[in-house]
Amino acid sequence: MNFTEKILVLDFGSQYTQLIARRVREQKVYSEILPYNVSIDRIKEFAPKGIILSGGPSSVYDKSAPLPDKEIFNLGIPILGICYGMQLMSHMLGGKVAKSAKREYGRAELRIDDDSDILKGIKKRSAVSGQRSEEEKLVTVVWMSHGDKIVKQPKGFTPIAHTNNSPVAAMADKSRKFYALQFHPEVAHTENGTKILRNFVFNVCKCKPKWTMQSFIETTTKDIKEKVGKYRVVCAISGGVDSAVTAVLINRAIGKQLTCIFVDNGVLREGEALKVENMLKKHFRMNMICVDASKRFLKKLKGVTDPEKKRKIIGNEFIHIFQEEAKKIKGAEYLAQGTLYPDVIESTSFKGPSAIIKSHHNVGGLLKDMKLKLVEPLRELFKDEVRVLGRELGMPDEIISRHPFPGPGLAIRIIDEVTQQRADILRKADAIVLEEIKNAGLYNEIWQAFAVLLPIKTVGVMGDERTYENVIAVRAVKSVDGMTADWARLPYDVLGIISNRIINEVKGINRVVFDISSKPPSTIEWE
Repeated sequence: MNFTEKILVLDFGSQYTQLIARRVREQKVYSEILPYNVSIDRIKEFAPKGIILSGGPSSVYDKSAPLPDKEIFNLGIPILGICYGMQLMSHMLGGKVAKSAKREYGRAELRIDDDSDILKGIKKRSAVSGQRSEEEKLVTVVWMSHGDKIVKQPKGFTPIAHTNNSPVAAMADKSRKFYALQFHPEVAHTENGTKILRNFVFNVCKCKPKWTMQSFIETTTKDIKEKVGKYRVVCAISGGVDSAVTAVLINRAIGKQLTCIFVDNGVLREGEALKVENMLKKHFRMNMICVDASKRFLKKLKGVTDPEKKRKIIGNEFIHIFQEEAKKIKGAEYLAQGTLYPDVIESTSFKGPSAIIKSHHNVGGLLKDMKLKLVEPLRELFKDEVRVLGRELGMPDEIISRHPFPGPGLAIRIIDEVTQQRADILRKADAIVLEEIKNAGLYNEIWQAFAVLLPIKTVGVMGDERTYENVIAVRAVKSVDGMTADWARLPYDVLGIISNRIINEVKGINRVVFDISSKPPSTIEWE
């Protein structure tokens, strides 16, 4: 993507690295993440107006401490170091870092000694603790997470803020436009964090706010047209937000050269196939092939209980069906996928690909088998940006705001063998959960809500008769991006209505339970 106003984030392994890039983008300035050891030539090619060094779990005096090319300090552009990034700047530029006598984690009061440049505009606030002489200083709450501290600043740097535990909690070399913070401005717990990042982006780097969804649409549609030329594109539609937005964006660029393939695998939500078909085929008038392969999938899943096997079976079978349909499309040279920026970061990050918690449901294997060239127009966007893009493209809010749904669908919410009967039971229960959450006006406050069919039966009483039937678990979480999540505190009366309706309306269920686990340690999905 060719944007002139760019901030580069170098990743040293912080859990907040993606959050830094997102906070910059919220200011309508494009930001991208690259691993800490990226070559200096690649950085020059990217041509950032400023560089942010992320935090990380390492200590600069470790033998295996991640260090960037020292030439970044000779590029003549502003640099901001955060936490480990601050210690790194000090270490590489001639300062000294040592272990703190007392580690500093969580909330801290930052006292500002110089409120120009990066700390400019922070509102005055009385100190809650500390000596009386400190009360007249500017004080703000920040979020710390470090066990090392700066004991000697590099030449040219002066301290601009401190805490009770860190004499140098922020420092600056204003002549070179180098700044460093011991705390994390990107997290919500730092009360003036966004202001501090804005100061760096606009006051120091002199960026202009040109990163908007409208500019993204204009640039991307032009790129798609140039890349595809006269050839056709096939797009795999899963029913989720990402693939739907991908299809609408590409359709805007090349129109009838795009053909969408939607496969009903038998484990979709209630009314899923019809909703997707109506939106893409009727509302946006796209070429669309709908394949009902539910019996084929259910036959392949017979007797399978292991969730990884379920995922692989569904993924492989989807590939086979997609291949069969795509081969019928004359002139198809490209495959469109809804790959997002977090997927890209994961494959190139400081840490490399994460340990496999569960297989990804993307259709990445299609490219190798089908020899199609890849089109991934969303690969520079975060999930929340995709939703904004969808709205800019005129997509209905019912589609854009819908909760995430896993590629393997209900198959990984049936904690047992997948059968037609179990899929039907879960589909009905899940529809009730979503309907009642919408009725209560809570749907848009929740990241994801759904029902899970458990592999156990319990005793119940219905109409003076003993029953021995299945259990449904209700799961509802709040999150920003799905990377972490907390269970949603649904009102008791809403839970009561959900439980009552499921037990009365869904044959085969006589008990409903509510999941109050957060991520981590639990995952959002049960399998």
